[in-house]
Amino acid sequence: MGVRSRYSNHAAIAPDFRLAMPAHGPQTDYQDGLFDRIFIRLFSRKMANAVGQKTRLTGYEGFVDLSQKIMQGRNAQQQQALVAVVLKSLVPAPVLWLIRQLFSPTQLVCELNAWFATVLFEWLVGPCEVTDVTVEDKGGKPRSQKSGVHIKKCRYLEQSRCVGMCVNMCKLPTQNFFTQDFGIPLTMTPNFEDFSCEMVFGAVPPALETEDCYQTPCLVEHCAMAPSTAKPCPKVRQ
Repeated sequence: MGVRSRYSNHAAIAPDFRLAMPAHGPQTDYQDGLFDRIFIRLFSRKMANAVGQKTRLTGYEGFVDLSQKIMQGRNAQQQQALVAVVLKSLVPAPVLWLIRQLFSPTQLVCELNAWFATVLFEWLVGPCEVTDVTVEDKGGKPRSQKSGVHIKKCRYLEQSRCVGMCVNMCKLPTQNFFTQDFGIPLTMTPNFEDFSCEMVFGAVPPALETEDCYQTPCLVEHCAMAPSTAKPCPKVRQ
């Protein structure tokens, strides 16, 4: 299944800024295996240490609850910075340095990262698959490669139902972590209509202000923190 380049496949925005949400049906029921539970517990512990708070909830619900605690009382930049601390704590600094020195974002490296993402992060985002995408090489010429990841229905977005959490706690920190710390460009494009997401390894992320998610309104019918009127999510702009 091929996907379009990172310049397309954005969520549509209604003229009055109220996102037309289709019926999503019942929330997906996940049966986490042993390794899923290990990863969830590891990330949750790192997040609890970073925020200095614990959660009474367990499993994935506890993970999302900790994400909400990180958002409370912090602006967008502070939220992203805290998540960056969590991500960096998972990989020793010498390892990050070595990866940047030894691995340039070649087609093979980008394709391997896409494959690893489908294996290592399914517990976080749900079922996903590698896809064909078009990226620009160093000379600015388009190149087709299997370095895309299609997330069919993001578990994190479905659970949180929050545009700000998606952008500040997942999209931007993950993009920055791979692009800056690993030296492997990554662009993520969430779709707030069907909760899918496109990841493209090898594509330099554009400025947030140019992306549709910057204009996307709160999911008024789904997000408990949303204002009564549908306006661009304030958590993204703070």
